[in-house]
Amino acid sequence: MRYAGVAAAVAGVLVAAGAVTYSVAEDGRSGTEPPAAGSADAGFARDMAVHHQQAVEMAYIVRDRTDDEDVRRLAYDIAQTQANQRGMMLGWLDLWGLPKVSSDGPMSWMGMAGMAGGEDGALMPGMATDAEMKKLGTLNGKQAEVFFLQLMTDHHKGGVHMAQGCVEKCTVGVEKRLAQGMVEAQESEILLMTDMLKERGAAPRP
Repeated sequence: MRYAGVAAAVAGVLVAAGAVTYSVAEDGRSGTEPPAAGSADAGFARDMAVHHQQAVEMAYIVRDRTDDEDVRRLAYDIAQTQANQRGMMLGWLDLWGLPKVSSDGPMSWMGMAGMAGGEDGALMPGMATDAEMKKLGTLNGKQAEVFFLQLMTDHHKGGVHMAQGCVEKCTVGVEKRLAQGMVEAQESEILLMTDMLKERGAAPRP
């Protein structure tokens, strides 16, 4: 299993997090004009913070529903990495003096407002519905592992799409680099989770 490689990549992201936050703060103190509220930089920070929050919730749910060490370790690393990144993005919004919510709706900075429709809590592509989150909390053992891996694979695919949008549209250099790191780390985890599903006689959802 390629878990060790993924864990190393996650560790690298966490080590870089402090430097990224410091760099953004330095930009703010040097008089650089902060991004506008409707910019891709602000939109990505707002939306990915929400997207990450659900991933953290899913990860902690499955850790209580299985004893499998590989799944629990993956869930823990996802929770720690994405909680850390979420804090950074919310911190940037504070630094820039921008609101953490927008009346424009999720994904508007990508020209995709209303794409997910907000159906049953799925505010953005890849997000689980409220019903799916509730179901995850009722499963145990292998069933919980498979459903979590399927949900998180979908979640990562949506996250990769959003991060790629920031790489293309964001103007703050350190934010673009963080987004690129998200793309690489989550694509690696998608491959890992596909293998983990196969080991359990399952596959990602179509």
